[in-house]
Amino acid sequence: MQFKDYYQVLDLTRDASVDDIKKAYRKLARKYHPDVSKEPDASARMSEINEANAVLSDAERRAAYDALGQGRQAGERFTPPPDWDAGFEFRGNGAEGMDAGEYSDFFAELFGRMGRGSRHAARGAHGFEARGEDHRAKVLLDLEDAWKGARRQITLRSPQLDPQGRLQLVERTLEVSIPPGVRAGQLIRLAGQGGAGAGQAPAGDLLLEVHFRPHPRFRVEGADLITELPLAPWEAALGAAVPVPLPDGSTLQVRVPGGAQSGQRITLRGRGLPARTPGDLDLTVRVVLPSAYDPRAKKIYEQMAAELNDFDARKVAAAEDERRSREQAT
Repeated sequence: MQFKDYYQVLDLTRDASVDDIKKAYRKLARKYHPDVSKEPDASARMSEINEANAVLSDAERRAAYDALGQGRQAGERFTPPPDWDAGFEFRGNGAEGMDAGEYSDFFAELFGRMGRGSRHAARGAHGFEARGEDHRAKVLLDLEDAWKGARRQITLRSPQLDPQGRLQLVERTLEVSIPPGVRAGQLIRLAGQGGAGAGQAPAGDLLLEVHFRPHPRFRVEGADLITELPLAPWEAALGAAVPVPLPDGSTLQVRVPGGAQSGQRITLRGRGLPARTPGDLDLTVRVVLPSAYDPRAKKIYEQMAAELNDFDARKVAAAEDERRSREQAT
């Protein structure tokens, strides 16, 4: 995918005001709208112009795009970094009121999945009242906080226009209670922290969509935790009880059956993320060989080579692969 420079499309500088964007869009629309333009590429150019305007004329989409696009050039190969939009407070979906399919893959990748808050309006006895709009933000949490619960300060950025109509980011910091066992994709609702209500109506809520920061040892899938279990050759061959550190700092003793092979998975039911229905802890065996640069290990390897000279590792591995294939087929 290629990076799109929406400012270049509208012939604008990055400090353009709201009025600058409106004027540039109208000028280009008069030139390239297919109903009036004689330009051979009018339809394609108008599509680009509409897409650029859809981003830059919306303060929230523009703020996120500006943060992502710093230092990037039009046409360069581009993949959005993981969780690039974390910490931005949005009133809603970057594609609200439009079909994201009308625009490029670049637009859909950035804005097609942003959540949208809701509006609830009612007419009160003293005039129009409307509950405030719900806001939404993606937040990154540490796995340790999800394991045991925590209270953390979270800083969110939301765009506002200055008196000259130029975009600026305003930060606010909230104290958030993280429930134990919260999962990726789950929403934490902060009542009354969304948009202000009209009249005497209450404010909307703020919905925090949970995502996890990368962990050095664990991968999270739903409520399941997945990690490697390094074993010495004799532990894998003979069986052993080995310690497995958990995210809360405690240690779990795991019984490894004799004959364990690299790649084998050991599943401990209910030892994943704690919750009403706890997840599982999946351990993938990794046999770690002592270095032959250690004279003691080298001597043992030489002894094994001499005494087990009929052992064919390739043949044994092929037989094991065939056995696993049969088990999966059934």
